[in-house]
Amino acid sequence: MTVQFSLGTTAPEALATPVAAVGVYENGVLTSAAARIDTAAGGAIKRLVEAGDITGKVGNLVTLLHPPGVAAARVLVVGLGAQKTFDATRYQRVTLEAARAIGRLPVTEAASWLTEVDVPGRDAAWKLRTAALATDHAAYRYTATLKPRDKAQPELAAVTFAGPADAAAGLDQAGAIAEGVRFARELGNLPPNICNPDYIADQARAFADAHEGVTFEALGRDDMEREGFGSLLAVARGSANEPRLVILQWHGGKEGERPYAFIGKGITFDTGGISLKPGPGMEEMKFDMGGAAGVLGAFVAAVAMKLPVNLVCVVPAVENMPDGNSYRPGDVLTSLAGITIEVLNTDAEGRLILCDALTYTGKRFDPHTMIDAATLTGACVVALGKHATGLMTKDEALSAELLSAGELTLDRAWRLPLWDDYQSQLESGFADVANIGGKYAGAITAGCFLARFTEGRRWAHLDIAGTAWEEGRKGMATGRPVPLLAQWLLDRVAG
Repeated sequence: MTVQFSLGTTAPEALATPVAAVGVYENGVLTSAAARIDTAAGGAIKRLVEAGDITGKVGNLVTLLHPPGVAAARVLVVGLGAQKTFDATRYQRVTLEAARAIGRLPVTEAASWLTEVDVPGRDAAWKLRTAALATDHAAYRYTATLKPRDKAQPELAAVTFAGPADAAAGLDQAGAIAEGVRFARELGNLPPNICNPDYIADQARAFADAHEGVTFEALGRDDMEREGFGSLLAVARGSANEPRLVILQWHGGKEGERPYAFIGKGITFDTGGISLKPGPGMEEMKFDMGGAAGVLGAFVAAVAMKLPVNLVCVVPAVENMPDGNSYRPGDVLTSLAGITIEVLNTDAEGRLILCDALTYTGKRFDPHTMIDAATLTGACVVALGKHATGLMTKDEALSAELLSAGELTLDRAWRLPLWDDYQSQLESGFADVANIGGKYAGAITAGCFLARFTEGRRWAHLDIAGTAWEEGRKGMATGRPVPLLAQWLLDRVAG
C-alpha cells in the first residue's frame, strides 16, 4: 500500500505527531517551522547548533526526543545545505533522506514542514508532490519472497505535509504516481521464477478487472504466429515460459480519439541466449523487464488520476534462454513489418521483441504518439551513467516535451542523436538490417534499429538501462520512468 498523504495547517509546535520534520540551513539558519519549534522548546535547536551537533549540512539529521513545550514526540532536524544554492534537486534529496530517517524510527505517522522551504522556480503543489513521492519511495519495502518477521517494525503509513489548500492537487497526483511507481518496482523486484510472461499478463488482467474503463487482452504464441511476429517469437524459442503480448487500454478520452501508446520491453530474464552473458551480475537480468514495469506503472498512474485521454500500453513479455531450439547468431528473421533481420548477437534481443510490438501497435491502434521504454543497452549506461535516461527521437517537439517532463519530475532524460549517419552501421549482406551496429555508439544504433520500424510515426525511445534499478546485490528497481511518463501525460491534458 502507498503511504497516505494529507495537508495540515496546525502550527508545528502544536501538532501532536510521533515525529515532526523541520529544516535548518548551513550557518545555523532556521526555517520558519524550525524557529517556531525552537522558540517553544526554549532554544533547544539553537543550543544544538551552537554545540555543533546540528550543522545544517545536507545529510545531517538530528532527532530531538520529547522536546519541552512541543506537542510532537520527536523532532527531526534535517540539514538543508547552503541556502543561496538550494534548488529542486537538493529539495528532492533532503525530503528523501528525511523520509529514510523517519522510516528507521518506530512510527507509523509523521508530519513534515520541509515543504515550506523556498525552491526557486517551483510552486507549492510541486513541493508537496515531490516530497510525497520521495516519502513513498523511501517507505517502500520488498517482502514478497522474505520470511515474515515475528516482530515487524512499524511501517510509515501516513504523512501530513504543511501547505496551502490550493496546492492539494500536488498530493492527489503524488498518490496516483506513487501507486504506479510501486506497481513498477514490485514487478521489477520479483524474481524471474515468479515474474515470467504469464505473471505479467495476470497482473495486467487483475488491474483491468479492478478498474472500470480499462480493458485487457493478451496474445499467446499461436496468436502471434498467425500475425507474423517472427522477430519476437525467435527470441522466445529457447524458453519453457510461453511469450505473451500484453495489451491494456484506458478509455478515458473521447470515443474515436487517437490514443497515446506506451510500449515496454518485457524480457523477464535475459541470459543473453546463445550469446551467453558472463555469470557475475547475471542475476540482475531479472530487471530486464524494467521497461515493461515502467510503462505498466505509468498506465496505473494515469488510471488512478482518471486522465481524460485514451491510452494503450503494450508489453511484449518474453524470456531469453539458451536451448536446443534457441535462435542463433547468423539466423535471419522476418519481422512483423516484413523487414528481415540478421542476428549477429542473441543478446541484442530487446530490439527484436520491440520492433514487432512497435509495428503491431502502430498498425492496430494508429496512436497519436508512441513512446517505448527499455533497458536496452549497456552502452547507454556507459554514456550517461545511472542518473539520466537516454532519449532518442527525430521529433523536436516530442523531445522537448519529454525533456521538460523529466526536468519537472527530476526523472531526467538526456537526448542522444538519432541521425541517419549511424544507420550504415546496421547494414547487412544477408538481410535488410543487422541487429547490432558494432563497437561504437551502441545505444544510438539500437535506437536507429527501432526507428526503421516507426517511420511515419510520432515516436520516442527511452533507454532506461542505467536508471531502472540500483546497483549492487541489494539494489532495488527504481520505478523510473513512471514519473516522467505520468508528467508527460499530465502535460498533454493541460494542453
